Amino acid sequence: MDKKFWKNPVFTISASVIFILVLLGASKPEPFRKVADILYDFTTINFGWFYLLTVFIIVLFLAGLAISKYGAIRIGGDEERPEFPFFTWIGMLFSAGFGVGLVFWGVAEPMSHYFSPPILGTEPQSAEAGRAAMGYSFFHWGISQWAIFGIVGLVIGFLQFRKKKDGLISTALEPLLGKNKKMKIGIDSFAVIATVMGIATSLGLGILQMSGGLESVFNIKSTFSIQLIIIVIVFISYMISSLSGLNKGIRYLGNFNLGLAITMLAFFFIVGPKVFILESFTLAIGDYITNFIPYSFRLQPYQGGTWVRDWTIFYWAWTIAWSPFVGAFVARVSKGRTIREFIIGVMVIPPVFACMWIATLGGTALYSDLNNGTKIAEAVDVDITSAIFQTFQHMPFTGLMSALAILLIFTFLVTSADSATYILASMTTNGSLMPPLIVKMVWGFLMSAIAAVLLYAGGLEALQSASLVAALPFTVLLLLLIFGMTKLLKKEPITVRPSDIQNFEQVERHVKKKAGKDKSSPSSNWKYRKKKDK
Repeated sequence: MDKKFWKNPVFTISASVIFILVLLGASKPEPFRKVADILYDFTTINFGWFYLLTVFIIVLFLAGLAISKYGAIRIGGDEERPEFPFFTWIGMLFSAGFGVGLVFWGVAEPMSHYFSPPILGTEPQSAEAGRAAMGYSFFHWGISQWAIFGIVGLVIGFLQFRKKKDGLISTALEPLLGKNKKMKIGIDSFAVIATVMGIATSLGLGILQMSGGLESVFNIKSTFSIQLIIIVIVFISYMISSLSGLNKGIRYLGNFNLGLAITMLAFFFIVGPKVFILESFTLAIGDYITNFIPYSFRLQPYQGGTWVRDWTIFYWAWTIAWSPFVGAFVARVSKGRTIREFIIGVMVIPPVFACMWIATLGGTALYSDLNNGTKIAEAVDVDITSAIFQTFQHMPFTGLMSALAILLIFTFLVTSADSATYILASMTTNGSLMPPLIVKMVWGFLMSAIAAVLLYAGGLEALQSASLVAALPFTVLLLLLIFGMTKLLKKEPITVRPSDIQNFEQVERHVKKKAGKDKSSPSSNWKYRKKKDK
């Protein structure tokens, strides 16, 4: 395989497209940025409704599947058990799924909403604005986001470990679209391109925040040159991690990331306003549940404005863009778990932790502004990358915690990129679970290069445009995946649980006792009743 990977048309097409985009962005950054802006406006204005509807349908489908009879089916053989312990599994979900994004937006999002409220008529930087900011932040990092990862991961895991197939997106769509070779190549190539754009957005966000942190802590001015140096260091680090394989590099770093994140969460809670954090968390959970459906369908056709486009639609598009990567990685580390366990684990545990993170870090910043007049929100409005570091300025151990935050961002970047190279290499080598190192290196370079080009061309806005535009066609594929998964499950024998057998035996004994034939079978009971009727 090492000598033939370049003959794989999916690898050739997707790598060529990304390489051409890198060259165009590096050589003509201004036209590149303008085209990205035009595509961004076209997509958000005309298809925002499509993103919202699709995500809500996915949430309903997975929730229904979890409580259905199909929930007992294992992602693997019936006798298979989970490959990774629970804590390690959760740590790997965080590393691949949303670690970088959560560290970036954990303070930045609620403070942005507090400064510019999402609800019309709300006074900026008021208590009402703070409440709305927390509730909407919970919504953006709640079950909707992880439902997108979950549907892709479930389909890929089911195919790879239950049906012993390659786990590619095109294979999952075979029940609907058939086995046309050219169509399969096109679907898989586009999935790779969309994934690279989504990953580049996450890498770019982390690099922007690291650069902002270095400026806040060490007074190193945040320039593109500094960002480029960070990209190179991250690239070298995740290539070294890649050499150690899934069971070492990503596994150990995932545990380290989760441990460090919990340590930072505990520090904020201990030092911060505990009662305010707990009360705002509880209130925001209630607001999230109450407003889940209105927020899921909220658009602005009557009053105008771009808030929903800039936040909710961007979030869903960004998540959809890199869902093939996160989904494939989540599938890989979830082998042996039941569908019910997978859905609950993916759609509940990470969102709960995310809400705790936002309530604790974002709540600390909100309390500081509301009660101490610290003006963190104003600083975030000027430079969104400095959000968490601005908060540290008003807490003890400022230097130490800022350095730990930079380390956490760095390790999340490394694990996310390491996971991404593995998945992209697998997607472009016919779904191989052991892709060649050279393919990982190619994708590692291209991911770093496209992230650098997007930062060079337009920073955060270019990153957002790239992920949103790339996500649009893949959103159609997500809806098709639901139908494909439904057809696959209908043909699957239902796993019989021990509790089901026990309940059946109890019913059978009751029938025998009632018929007065304790040793008879159900069929003989029927014969007995028939004879008695005569």
